[in-house]
Formats: sequence, C-alpha cells, structure tokens
Amino acid sequence: MARDKNSEDFIGPIRKLLVGLLVLALFGLFLVWRIDSPRVERFRAATIDAVVPSFGWAMAPITGTANLINDFQSYQQLRAQNQDLRRELQQMKAWREAALQLEQENAKLLDLNNVSLDPQLTFVTGVVITDSGSPFRQSVLVNVGARDGIIDGWPTMDGIGLVGRIAGVGQETSRVMLLTDTSSRIPVTIQPSGQKAILAGDNSLNPPLDFLENEALIRPGDRVVSSGDGGVFPADLLVGQVALGTDGRMRVRLAADYQRLEFLRVLRSQPHEKIEDPDGLLAPDAEFFGPAAINPTSLNAMERGDG
Repeated sequence: MARDKNSEDFIGPIRKLLVGLLVLALFGLFLVWRIDSPRVERFRAATIDAVVPSFGWAMAPITGTANLINDFQSYQQLRAQNQDLRRELQQMKAWREAALQLEQENAKLLDLNNVSLDPQLTFVTGVVITDSGSPFRQSVLVNVGARDGIIDGWPTMDGIGLVGRIAGVGQETSRVMLLTDTSSRIPVTIQPSGQKAILAGDNSLNPPLDFLENEALIRPGDRVVSSGDGGVFPADLLVGQVALGTDGRMRVRLAADYQRLEFLRVLRSQPHEKIEDPDGLLAPDAEFFGPAAINPTSLNAMERGDG
C-alpha cells in the first residue's frame, strides 16, 4: 500500500508539469501565429514547409475515405441513371412493337381498300433566305418562285412537320406564312380520336386549337395532322402533338423546328376546281320546279283520267 501511495505522489506532479508545458506550448504557438512580424511570418512559413509534408501519411486515410464516399455517391447516381435507361428502353421496345403492329395494320388496310397514293404529290426544296416576320406577322422567304412552278397556297414542310403555306409568289422568291401567324387558320384532325378542329395561329410556338367537337376525347400527346377539309392542305400531313397550355387551352406543340428553318419543302398539291357560278351547283333549270314545267298535254290527259 505504501508503494502505491508513493507512485501516486510521483505521477501527480509529473502530470501537472506536462499539462503546464502543454498549455505554455499552445500559448506560445498562439502568440507565434498572431504576431504580425516579417520574421515571425518567415518562421511560420518555414515551419509549415517542414511539418505539413511529413503529415501526408496522416491525411491519407481521410483522403481515401473522402474519395470512397465520392465514388459511392457516383455509383448511386450511375445506378439510378441505369435504372432510368432500362425503363426507357422497355418503353421504347413497347413503342417499337406498337409501331410495327400499326405499320402492318396500315399496310393491310391499304391493301384491302386498294388505296393508291398520289404520285403527283412531289415537292420543290427551297432555302430560307430571310425572315420577313414581325411582332404581328410570322413568315419567311424562300428562294423558289414562279420560275420553279410555285403556286400560291401550296403547303410547306421542313422534312418533319408542316410549317405553313405559300402566301405570295414572286418570280424568284416566295413568302411562306407560318402556322404561328395570326392570319393562319387550317383544319386539322386529332388522332386517334378523329376529332376535327381549327389550328389558329397566335404568334406563339404553341398555337391553340379552336372549334373542338369534344374536348373530353382529346389527351395531351395526341397526334395532330392536316384534315384535308376545304382543300387547304393535303390530308395526313404531320402538324404536331396536343399539349395543355398554361391558360388551360388545348394547344399544339408543332413538330417543325421553327428555330432552325434552313430548308423548306414546297409540296405540289393538286389544284381544286374553282367554282365560277355557285348557283350552278343547284338545279340548272329553275323552271322544272315551277308551274311552267307542267306539259299542257299531260295536264289534259290527267283531267280525262288517262293517268
């Protein structure tokens, strides 16, 4: 017991001495780092150069742990992206199968109906040379005109979707009024519901659909094509997809890339018969419906009862 007491008496003062030396060293280190003097600054720089590189081994575990955490986070991100790509791939496969089935069904229907596509629906490609639009008009100029056989009213496409129609023909240039122009009104069909509507330009890239027959049958993402009604455009030209606007109206996200209109295809659509005399569509001889249309001989025969 006496030996343990002596050892405790010996350790106590040494511990206090070490704690005091540590406090003095820390206080001296604090003073060294706080003194603003060129000599002290050089001393600090020399100390950092001598001590910090030798502590690389101490920082190795921390650096490795940080790298491991970053790699794990990157792995999680890659795993999430991989799962998203797998889901998109499955959806694309489903769409591919649906497209193949629709293609086969379309080919069967065309064969059953003995449909012959119009071989005269060819096109003339022109280069967009300038944008002649304004805040109130949306149009472009192309370098094809009357010398190329362009006729006013022909539709134009950018290779994907409908862009507009010819609204002015010169000898070497033509003006194309875009679907976004406020003066543009074209009849369209919404698939697969078959609803008819009017695509009305409003100087925006998502023009609205007017005069919808039954808006409840239309869903965002439905395909919009030209209907061919009125002879404005040929039927089944791709226009875009239905989208719900911020104002609650059904609008069309146009398939044509209006930001990169470089080349336009002017479709040679067949001219429709012009009606010079609308009254001629009715009965050409109005006297057939009047009293003068009755033959007197027939009238006498009816009076005699000869039938």
